[in-house]
Amino acid sequence: MSTRAQQHVVDVIERRQLSNHLVRLVLGGPGLSTFTSTGIPDEWVGLIVPGQFQSRYYTVTALDDEHLVVDVVVHQEGLVTSWAVGDCVGDQVTITDPKGSFAMPDDAGWLHLVGDLTAMPALARILTEVGDRVPTRVWCEVPDDLTGYLPEGADVTWSAPPADQDSALAALVEEIDFPAGPGYFWMAGESAQMRAIRKHLMRVVRLASTQYDVMGYWRGGGQRRQPRAVDPGPIWSAGKAAGKSDEQIWADYDAAQEAAE
Repeated sequence: MSTRAQQHVVDVIERRQLSNHLVRLVLGGPGLSTFTSTGIPDEWVGLIVPGQFQSRYYTVTALDDEHLVVDVVVHQEGLVTSWAVGDCVGDQVTITDPKGSFAMPDDAGWLHLVGDLTAMPALARILTEVGDRVPTRVWCEVPDDLTGYLPEGADVTWSAPPADQDSALAALVEEIDFPAGPGYFWMAGESAQMRAIRKHLMRVVRLASTQYDVMGYWRGGGQRRQPRAVDPGPIWSAGKAAGKSDEQIWADYDAAQEAAE
């Protein structure tokens, strides 16, 4: 039996420049009729654009019966960037079935969300769908003015990245005072920052593995920004089956992410 993800050919029906580095694409057409959401608020799809054979992963910002929205971070270069900065309305693209990782425990009494520009689509959808269930705080590191991007009333602390292709989210998280009692921490951004934060959560904050999800979406240090190129699901499953610790599994994921870039 093939394990290849189901693919759906859809049309780009709208392109909108949200900020200097963020482009919104609205996808639709008959091909979307076979697409089924996971219902997980940070779900992502593989996106294959014209002229390319490799997929890159993007969060599903919003979805209804006729439209699927993805927000693309654009920089100097990249498989999707060179296409998304042009007039792509009318083009056909391929998307895969979605997967997601957000799993806030039922007993969570607080929710902390942290991310850079690449995490903004997921942050927006998480806040829209689950942000009113528990007291929620958000920290965002973005180079653009994204006023109005997140739901109104969200408790957000904004900061700017220290430089292009760089991030200081690890230092930010190390200064956060975590509430007492069970909760949930979700974060996405630059891979090296995420590795440091996972160690901090495990060794200093001592959160259980069910209380956080920290994902590397791109690699800094002068390397080209790319959305997540590696699906963490199979790595997590294989690691658990092999009896590996959470830290070992995340190390395997980070290594796979770097190899893919």
